[in-house]
Amino acid sequence: MAIALIAEGAFYVPICAQERAVQTMTLTTLYDLADRQSRKVRVSEVALRAADEGVAAAKSALLPSVDLNLQLSYTGNAFMLSRGFSGNGTTDYIVPGVGSVPVPNGKQDTPHWGNSFTAQVSQVVYAGGAIRSGIRMAELGKEMAELDVEKNRQEIRFLLTGYYLDLCKLDNQIEVVSRNIALTQKEIELMKARREAGTVLLNDITRYELQLKSLELTLAKLNDAFSIINHQLVTTLHLPEHTVIAPDVNELDTEINALSAIAAQETWQQTAADNNLGIRSASVATRLAEQKVRQARAASLPSIAVVAENRLYGPYTNDLIPKDCNVNVWFVGVGVKFSLGSLWKNNHNIRKARIEQRQSQEALALVNEEVENGVQASYTNMLTAYTEVTTQQKQVELANENYSVVQNRYHNDLALLTDMVDASNMKLSAEMALVNARIGLLYNFCKLKYVTNTL
Repeated sequence: MAIALIAEGAFYVPICAQERAVQTMTLTTLYDLADRQSRKVRVSEVALRAADEGVAAAKSALLPSVDLNLQLSYTGNAFMLSRGFSGNGTTDYIVPGVGSVPVPNGKQDTPHWGNSFTAQVSQVVYAGGAIRSGIRMAELGKEMAELDVEKNRQEIRFLLTGYYLDLCKLDNQIEVVSRNIALTQKEIELMKARREAGTVLLNDITRYELQLKSLELTLAKLNDAFSIINHQLVTTLHLPEHTVIAPDVNELDTEINALSAIAAQETWQQTAADNNLGIRSASVATRLAEQKVRQARAASLPSIAVVAENRLYGPYTNDLIPKDCNVNVWFVGVGVKFSLGSLWKNNHNIRKARIEQRQSQEALALVNEEVENGVQASYTNMLTAYTEVTTQQKQVELANENYSVVQNRYHNDLALLTDMVDASNMKLSAEMALVNARIGLLYNFCKLKYVTNTL
């Protein structure tokens, strides 16, 4: 059964969509919606915020460290033994200014409740460049996250562009088939009038009615394909389920007509070199590998820090006879830390980092080659598509002229019905081919922009 159509501006949608929300959208509108609503973009944006916090965390290594420690304890009685591990007898305890005082061995009364409070401040002044390198690596990680956000945006935009152009192609094909259906119906009415006059056979009308049914079947298939693509587009944009997206025909015509003045391939190659996200990501990866080499080298260098500490504790148990008192001790100094084993253990890490740096440089060169080839192929395909459009325009013109001539001859009984059917099919094929060629040209242009990441 044929599906009737209604016109929404210059856009044809299935009549079953009258209860739906038809929204005319440009590609720019779709891109804006995708930037706000695409889950893939939102995930990468969250990762970007995490990378931003990573930069702040790396920079915090430049700040001084402050450690506080508070401890409460219970200390048991001390037990003093002789050098022969005997609890009997006495042990001489030398008291400054008094002399030797004998102290009985065995249990010694000890203050039980103890407390300790320590405050330490340290500031690293040299770490072999590890801190600065760590900050730079975090900044490069943030830059990679930013590129990932833009990469996801470009991928979503290119996906939406494919859906959008498919809708436009289907819309144009629906319009072409609908015009041919109307033309065929008109021809059938004329044939029926001529049959009453005895100049047309019933078989001729039957053949045209068969052609009409074939066109109606084609129209039904196009409408089904339209519904599938529209659903995929609506789902990607997270729009209400019953939304019908109508491409802005005027914008598309403007875009296609503007392609007659296309930039030279060298301009596109330079644009790709400046904007392609693959090249930019590989470049960042090269710089990141350079920082990893510096990190590996820093592990073989000493670290120097200024340290200040204050400790308040009690009781004082570091003497033979514990003192039930609090003792406060503080100091300021410079600490130097160096792992001597890193001189022979860290060489492999340094060599590994240098090899990975060379690998990243080779990967950057490979990406440049692939992008250059991609731009050249896309540019060539676009030129081919442009030639195809101009060729199909001429074929449509010739097919229309042929149809008019054959139609006129048929009405004057100078041509067979088969000639009329052939001319009609030729006209339909030429018009459909032109629709496909125009959309193909715009698709190849969008693909060129996608390769250069300027979509």
